[in-house]
Amino acid sequence: MSAEKRAKVKRITMKAAVAALWLVLWQLVCIIVDMELLVVSPWKVLRRLTELSATAEFWQYSLSSLGRITEGFLLGSATGAVLAMLCHKFTFAREFFSPAVMLIKSTPVASFIILALVWLTGQWVPVFISFLMVLPVVYSNVFQGLREVDPKLLEMAKVYGMNRQKRVMKIYIPSVLPYMMAACRTALGLSWKAGVAAEVIGVTKNSIGRQLYYSKIYLETADLFAWTAVVIIMSIALEKCFVWAVETVSKKFHFGRVSVSR
Repeated sequence: MSAEKRAKVKRITMKAAVAALWLVLWQLVCIIVDMELLVVSPWKVLRRLTELSATAEFWQYSLSSLGRITEGFLLGSATGAVLAMLCHKFTFAREFFSPAVMLIKSTPVASFIILALVWLTGQWVPVFISFLMVLPVVYSNVFQGLREVDPKLLEMAKVYGMNRQKRVMKIYIPSVLPYMMAACRTALGLSWKAGVAAEVIGVTKNSIGRQLYYSKIYLETADLFAWTAVVIIMSIALEKCFVWAVETVSKKFHFGRVSVSR
């Protein structure tokens, strides 16, 4: 077995061991509390999750929430990136939009959800809330990535007469991409948290949030844990898919970096 494969097996084994340890701790807490209304064992949650996944409604609710959260995330990411580019290029744009971005970052999510319930129909509230949570994170990171572009690379591009398209492909995108990836990984988690919270408060039709709300109303703790597990799994899966897509596009379009000797 090669060193690379051994390292991969070691990483997988370590992750499996950590997951098993957390499951054991969860079971111990369940035994100590000894009240299923408060804490349900992982095995009962798994059983309930299996039962739910066998129904058509489960997939309808899950895919509907996935669609809303993904839509809000993509809209927020695109808007944040474009806004960052505008603010990097134009000082007036930076001064004009900075207070709005700061306002979005500082205002409690619950306030936005309540306002959105007044402004929008129920189906659009989670999309709007996810959009708002993603926008400032992507904006801040992309703007910082643009500021960190090596001026020596830009000077070299100017000397060698590199056209705008090539500067974007070989200098700007490779410089900004790590910041964009970090932003999107953080923003994905936020979009799920805020989007599902909006579904719970707005009792959005055909949504995971609505099922969480009913679980709380009817004191179905197993359902509450099972639907929460669904949110976590889908959030992780969406992040993995996004990272894979970005890496695939990067390889296809050869977003390589040029270097300047120091």
